[in-house]
Amino acid sequence: MSALRVGFRCDAGPRRGVGHLVRCLALAEEFLARGADVTVFGTVERLDWATAELAARGIPLLPGPDSAAELVEAARRHHLDVLVLDSYELDPAGAGALRAAGVYTLAIIDGDSRGQVADLYLDQNFGAEQPRLGSGAALPGPGSGAAQPGPGSGAAQPGPGSGAAQPGPGSGAEQPGRLLAGSGYALLRDTVISARPPVAPPAAAVSRPRVLAFFGGTDAVGAAPVLTRVLAATGHPMDLTVIVGRPEIEAAVDDVAPGRGQTIRPVPPTTSLPALITEADLVVSAAGTSTWELCCLGAASALVCVVDNQRESYTRVVRHGLAAGLGELPELTAAGVAGRAARATAARTLHGLLSSPQRRATLAARAWSTVDGQGRARVVDAVFDAVRAATVPG
Repeated sequence: MSALRVGFRCDAGPRRGVGHLVRCLALAEEFLARGADVTVFGTVERLDWATAELAARGIPLLPGPDSAAELVEAARRHHLDVLVLDSYELDPAGAGALRAAGVYTLAIIDGDSRGQVADLYLDQNFGAEQPRLGSGAALPGPGSGAAQPGPGSGAAQPGPGSGAAQPGPGSGAEQPGRLLAGSGYALLRDTVISARPPVAPPAAAVSRPRVLAFFGGTDAVGAAPVLTRVLAATGHPMDLTVIVGRPEIEAAVDDVAPGRGQTIRPVPPTTSLPALITEADLVVSAAGTSTWELCCLGAASALVCVVDNQRESYTRVVRHGLAAGLGELPELTAAGVAGRAARATAARTLHGLLSSPQRRATLAARAWSTVDGQGRARVVDAVFDAVRAATVPG
């Protein structure tokens, strides 16, 4: 079999964030390691570090086709065997058009397939192999989740690799593909996998914990200043490092006055993020793609739900005690009594974690045992198996 030609269709920028690109990059690294040729199609706006990551791996970045016809034309022009679609904005008809043109199609989704008709679906979110939460499900608030059972405590806990034989999202013949579902398929970059500790970090008592706060590569929703103020309001001594993706975010973080025994250090996005995570006693982050990196690295984490499409994953992660919950960003930014109450509750949750090595160690152990770093290998195995089966005569 000649080298597999794999394309990725994704975008990144200040408005879109970088989550789609980061998980595609992780999957691309695995394909490259297996000898495939990889090309990324899309737009990467004002993110020099992201384009440098692609260039360092020898991955071409070409303009992204948008319509179904343009996707098919690009796949034919570049002789692609596989096209990975990771976008909330592309025409959903593109996946079906690619399949009809003979291009094996993998759609990376977050619960909703958006009507895409793909050969393979990947939903790497924790619990994605279970029935979706009802629209009336209560969202865990600050402090919830710490007393929940950990991974391995019964049939309700999905293990790595579970979900591979499931039918695609949706019902009936209109959704023909297989679904790879759950955190056993989490897509993690080389730098994360290589930094994974051999065992979950033990409890460590420190008088001034090292805290890392980051909210995606661009912090498109401006969460960093909000959570920096909440952390400062705990009154607990800490050395706080805040990743600031944009100048206006850095300026807002600089305006936060640290309390007694607190230091606040804003830094730009860095390729050393995995090292910063493993060095931190506590990580505060958004409940997006980086959640699986935090789990793999055994980080004690407190998460905030910053956008609607994170809600279901946030709910599951917090309920199962993989991270502490700080609530939703709109609640933390609200004016009046409700906003003050939400911020005070989040600050109490954070103070409890900062002052309790055992609470942090419990979260870290549950997270570490849930994501083993082999998810992308399982996904690529599924793609190669399917492509080989399709090329076997008869």
